[in-house]
Amino acid sequence: MGTFTGSCVALVTPFTDDGVNFQSLANLIEFQIAEGTDAILVCGTTGEPPTMTRDEKYSVIGFAVEKVAKRVPVIAGTGGYNTATVIEDSKEAERLGADALLVVTPYYNKTTQKGLIQHYASIADAVHIPIIIYNVPGRTGLNLLPSTLKELSKIDNIAGIKEASGNIAQVAEMARLCGDRIDIYSGDDNIVVPILALGGKGVISVVANIAPRDTHEMVVKFLTGDIEGSRKLQFKLNPLVEALFLEVNPIPVKTALNLMGMNAGKLRMPLTDMSEQNLEILKKRMLEYGLKIQQ
Repeated sequence: MGTFTGSCVALVTPFTDDGVNFQSLANLIEFQIAEGTDAILVCGTTGEPPTMTRDEKYSVIGFAVEKVAKRVPVIAGTGGYNTATVIEDSKEAERLGADALLVVTPYYNKTTQKGLIQHYASIADAVHIPIIIYNVPGRTGLNLLPSTLKELSKIDNIAGIKEASGNIAQVAEMARLCGDRIDIYSGDDNIVVPILALGGKGVISVVANIAPRDTHEMVVKFLTGDIEGSRKLQFKLNPLVEALFLEVNPIPVKTALNLMGMNAGKLRMPLTDMSEQNLEILKKRMLEYGLKIQQ
């Protein structure tokens, strides 16, 4: 029950003062598809879902499904720390036509490994579409262990994991224990090639917002045997990736899209504008990469 192979963009949500800028969202989606992106994630971390109302989230998922029109898979972020709410949101995302779900591990109140198994099993039981687990201990304060993933991989519609622990040894153990039962995606843009080398299927990417073609090509080259070409693209991307994490994501990437004239709109509090010092570094890295700054 695979979902995608290649690069999935973790898309920003363009906001106005009043809500979501759907015209801008449409333009961003078209840009991604034109540039070869293999799947589109809405309402992931980069989309600022903790600051969105439930209606806004549902409307973004529904709009993306309609706009993409089956050209690539649409993945909806529905994770949270309340299992009942996650189930409700996941069922609605499925009803709206999402092709798969990205479900982050519970954060803040967290849980045990046993709790993780029950949490994901309950969600999987409530929907029919594939679920990609999202493991990002740096944000959640909770790490999903390889042995836990092995248990979860026995559930039919748990299809993959976005692994953002930054721990390559852990990814290797997950791949060893789960084999072909789970698709592994890099959740860190700076170590895509190492994860592909362990059998990964691609990346769910922040940098793909501004460099979609190269992010897609990096995965395609690796999977078609051009390891050297893939490695070169990883090295080319990494200084830009570093600049995108000078401050909390999605502050820099949204700033970068606006600099490119792509009207990604404002950040919502508690996120704020970049410091001048970091903004100058971001601009410098964008220009060095070859991205055009329009303002």
